[in-house]
Amino acid sequence: MLKYLSANYILPVTSMPIKDGIVAVDEEGVIQGIYDPASFTLNDKVKIERYDGVIIPGFINAHCHLELSHMKGVVPKGTGLPNFLSQVMTSRSASMKKMDDAMAKADKEMYENGIVAVGDHANTDNSSTLKEESQILYHTFVEVIGVEPEEADFKLKEAKSLTQEFRNGHVSITPHAPYSCSKALFKKFKKAVPETNIISIHNQESDEENKLFRYKTGEFLDFYKSIGKNADSIKAQARNSIQSYLPYLPYPNKLLLVHNTYTSLKDLDFVERMDRDVVWCLCPKANLYIEGALPKIHNFINAGQPLVIGTDSLASNDTLSVLEELKALHEHFEDLDFLQTIQWATINGAVALNIQDKYGSLEVGKKPGVVLLQGMEHMRLTDKVKIKRLA
Repeated sequence: MLKYLSANYILPVTSMPIKDGIVAVDEEGVIQGIYDPASFTLNDKVKIERYDGVIIPGFINAHCHLELSHMKGVVPKGTGLPNFLSQVMTSRSASMKKMDDAMAKADKEMYENGIVAVGDHANTDNSSTLKEESQILYHTFVEVIGVEPEEADFKLKEAKSLTQEFRNGHVSITPHAPYSCSKALFKKFKKAVPETNIISIHNQESDEENKLFRYKTGEFLDFYKSIGKNADSIKAQARNSIQSYLPYLPYPNKLLLVHNTYTSLKDLDFVERMDRDVVWCLCPKANLYIEGALPKIHNFINAGQPLVIGTDSLASNDTLSVLEELKALHEHFEDLDFLQTIQWATINGAVALNIQDKYGSLEVGKKPGVVLLQGMEHMRLTDKVKIKRLA
């Protein structure tokens, strides 16, 4: 039994908007047809559900930390990244019931917010059972963390073992961040992973990260002391972090660089010269929550760099909604084109997670989720826009 859905506009994302278009969806949520009203033959048996708004595919949340869902409101805003990390490390413990309940609530919230797939970072197997049962597809990035060179082998072995707990096949290991991994760990990681392993690494979320790599100064040195880690192996590189660690990441693996709040034009030029398969993930609400700053979005757009959208965690956000992330971007950068930013939130995210065969656009044969945006004004995204899940 097919369901026929129509709205003021159908936005397939990979093709132009269709005014008063119609989408046919089967009981499994698979797209069976997309029609221009002029070419759609109506018969008595066909009932069309008509809506005011814009129909789009489901959102892809390219970056999240589901296992921190119980930390909503625990860390205050504006701490800066090193202090934020310290507070997460000292405050993340909780009963399994509290963590499970918070993760289940967050998963439900994301589904209701039109999210169909998530790139999720994990340090434990706490989220594994939920992910197997969820209506959302999760790609789990198991984080490798090790500042001291002598712990590199153990940390890699530990991460590889943890991947076995995530059984849906969408899992890979990844360095957490340049400031949390020694050069020795990066080198061993490079040799340890296959080409199919997607890498998702926190990049230049704070200017303190660049200070650490350029001069070996700043708040990260105090952070290492506070967690009892020896930072002697870190050397001043006289260049920003991304220029220091990128050559140590395996090639030709897909790289998902997350946050990029303090990525410069020189950094973008450097990455372009490296000829890597790089996707840049924006998590604007988390950037504002932690650092009170946003990436220079137009530098990425003008350089033709592929962008995707993430929500980060409830430790650094008040909601897990890709729509709210888009609203934040459009509020701070009023000249952004919604027809471009919706690609970041859908098809680009699907390509980043290697799931574009099923997700990211309204195309026949895909099962991308069908979402209605209500309150759109001439393809402009405002604070008034609300979301309704149709399939």
